Amino acid sequence: MITMRRQLMGLGFVAASSLLALHSAHAMNGPTAINIDGGPLGQLSLSGGVDGYGYYVSNLPNDTLNHGANVANGLVELQKTTGELQFTIEVGSNGGAITVGASGRPGQTSINNFSTGPLYAGYVTIAPKDMPFTISAGRMASLEGWESAIDWNNESQLTTDIFYVQNSQSDGVEGSYTAGPVTATVEFGDGWDTHVFNFLQALVSYTINSSNNVNVYYAGNLGRIGLNARTYGWGSGTTVGQYGPYYMNSQMIGGWYSWTQGNLNIIPEVQYVYSKVDHQLGIDKSTANFGADVFGDYSFGTSPYSLGGWVEYENSTGNSSWFVGPKSEAVGFAVSPTWQYKDLFARVNGGGLYLLRNKADGVSYGYGHSGTDKFQFVGTLEAGLLF
Repeated sequence: MITMRRQLMGLGFVAASSLLALHSAHAMNGPTAINIDGGPLGQLSLSGGVDGYGYYVSNLPNDTLNHGANVANGLVELQKTTGELQFTIEVGSNGGAITVGASGRPGQTSINNFSTGPLYAGYVTIAPKDMPFTISAGRMASLEGWESAIDWNNESQLTTDIFYVQNSQSDGVEGSYTAGPVTATVEFGDGWDTHVFNFLQALVSYTINSSNNVNVYYAGNLGRIGLNARTYGWGSGTTVGQYGPYYMNSQMIGGWYSWTQGNLNIIPEVQYVYSKVDHQLGIDKSTANFGADVFGDYSFGTSPYSLGGWVEYENSTGNSSWFVGPKSEAVGFAVSPTWQYKDLFARVNGGGLYLLRNKADGVSYGYGHSGTDKFQFVGTLEAGLLF
């Protein structure tokens, strides 16, 4: 039977803002901030959004309801982005991103996805005047990958294997340095919401010109995270041992390239994550996951319509279940026609995953009543309000 894992991502508005700034085109226009006079605090900006969706999932096990409706996200962000002392506070709930083929019915959004409850991001930034660097500390977003946990920042509400195996929010410190077209950011923190401080991330971005941008990232543990360390939603008592120690004891490298021509944006991305043998953690054989995706979106002139989507390939090695199951190999797709008028949006999301390999050590897994079917389709009708 397909392995179902909680992959509770919360990259948030700040992550979306930092990544989107690197590209000249995207599937949707994000929230438009409301400027506020903060008195002694200076100029503040308030933004947010709420969205919901109805869904259908094919090939679920017996007696599992294959359709329903959920609230996706309800988030509010307050920022101070000017002056030498800045801050970001983001609160609310997140649960709109749905990874194709990785789970059964989409879960309900929750304010308890992280140890900090409704606080998704909260940090201060020191930005010295006329200097090319900034330093931040607090709860910050991951530096990994192109996709965001906030679905309205993606080409589709449906996400990929690459997104599924990545880390999420981190408590720690971050430094960013810009020299001409190159920006380098390094973050040291706990990773995976464990409060074990041994996780290092780095992102280097190079803007070639207004149409081309390349990004390379790294994330990895500098030491062991034990089986009893908590991870995600501390109120539920989830531990590394329950979740999968290879996720939190791994090394990851990846990168994406953004190409824009008029109303068309194409982004290929590759990622490799590896976990070495560690018998104390129950990792008796080395294990890895490789993903290769191509994202794209096209805006139809000045109309309110656009078309986003992606195609993917994933391949897992070893006996650990990174995605669908041990030693899985799969191809997938998503297509998302979108309508957006000012702060209102609606889109239809459809995607599927086909297992090229769904057997490990003589045992098959997959979808459907038999638990071994190779294909699953996910469709949603999504609508929301941004501000």
